Amino acid sequence: MVESIARVRHIRVTPTKARRVVNMIRGKQATEALAILKFAPQGASEPVYKLVASAMANARVKADASNSFLDDQDLFVSSAYVDEGATLKRFQPRAQGRAFQILKRTSHITIVLATPDEADAAAPAKTKAGKK
Repeated sequence: MVESIARVRHIRVTPTKARRVVNMIRGKQATEALAILKFAPQGASEPVYKLVASAMANARVKADASNSFLDDQDLFVSSAYVDEGATLKRFQPRAQGRAFQILKRTSHITIVLATPDEADAAAPAKTKAGKK
């Protein structure tokens, strides 16, 4: 019924570290994902927590606009992924006049929340073609 998307772009966390956090919450209920992220020790868990909360607020606004009832317990993380953003290149001086390059990586994080009936409609029907 309701599907909401929240994105954050150019966040200063490496994509690999952000993927570790996002993989913990993929497929979970939204309120359960918030509880997991609140106590996760990783540094990337705070921006992902804010992103899931933002996606829940977007779902509430979308449900209000369509005059439909939405319970936060119905929402779950239907998809969550991390893409690589722009890399900031910095240089650090080293011995004998050399320079050492430092790569400061950024990420684009996307969270999609949906209700169970929305996820069933979006999933393609699986057929057993080719099996005898």
